[in-house]
Amino acid sequence: MDIRQLTTFRMLAHTLSFSRTAQTLNYVQSSVTTQIQGLEEELGVKLFDRLGKRVILTEAGRKLLHYAEKILGLVDEARHTLMEDENLSGSICISAPESLCTYRLPSVIQQFHARFPHSRLVFRPTQDQLKSLSEGEVDVAFVLDEPVRSTAFEVESLGYETLLMLAAPRHPLAAIEHIQSQDIQGEQFLLTEKGCMYRNVFERELRIAGIDAVTDLEFTSVEAIKQCTMSGMGITFLPRLTVEAELAQGQLAALQWEGHDFQILHQMLWHKEKWLSPTTRAFLEVAREMLTQEHFQHMTPDLPLAASF
Repeated sequence: MDIRQLTTFRMLAHTLSFSRTAQTLNYVQSSVTTQIQGLEEELGVKLFDRLGKRVILTEAGRKLLHYAEKILGLVDEARHTLMEDENLSGSICISAPESLCTYRLPSVIQQFHARFPHSRLVFRPTQDQLKSLSEGEVDVAFVLDEPVRSTAFEVESLGYETLLMLAAPRHPLAAIEHIQSQDIQGEQFLLTEKGCMYRNVFERELRIAGIDAVTDLEFTSVEAIKQCTMSGMGITFLPRLTVEAELAQGQLAALQWEGHDFQILHQMLWHKEKWLSPTTRAFLEVAREMLTQEHFQHMTPDLPLAASF
């Protein structure tokens, strides 16, 4: 068993594709097959099942992946320690929802790039951020969620974001100063994709209030939701940071749902057991500096996540 085999095994465990693994690692596909077969023969276990064109990680493969991540992490740590460089360089893979990428992280990116121009930031969209972080696919994750409690991650709170129910100014609900639950009954909602935390928060409140809302329009783009809402297609629920310009210009109206004041926590996460390169540590420091400064200019972090929780 050698480092090259473990690197190939880890990549295949993440991609579940021999061709994609070969392309990523710049091997011919037969080399990937030979390395995996050699590893399986040496360990005396099957690491992958091949079901037609599908590749599935076996239970033994899942166990080995855990140790491979640790071993390769230590190799990276040793390599970086022995190759000290005053001018930080290297890549950091980051996961963040569209709303944060667009409205919170540009200041972080600008500041980090100004300080460390030789470093590379890669933003990777993932549907399950915690899974991607756990499996080592990303180095740092920025999430909008209720407080994440996990023994696997370091979690740093950066501040609270306000969530708003919104409509076009000409929508009938925009004329009501204090909206009651019955006023929302049967309304068409334009929502982000399932699994989005602030959608989960809103749908939970609708269920608690006994509201039968129409939620058959689902989008992966916040900008598309805003445009459709401004055109009068329905009501939406988004972080305030994504609509500040539209509110100021009178293109959207914030709806005051009586008894509801929604807040959600902005958190920065990284894996406890994954070695942090000097570049990653520097990025965390810049993010901490820029985002907490921004948040506490606009937020009141002592507020609850939602008044009706």
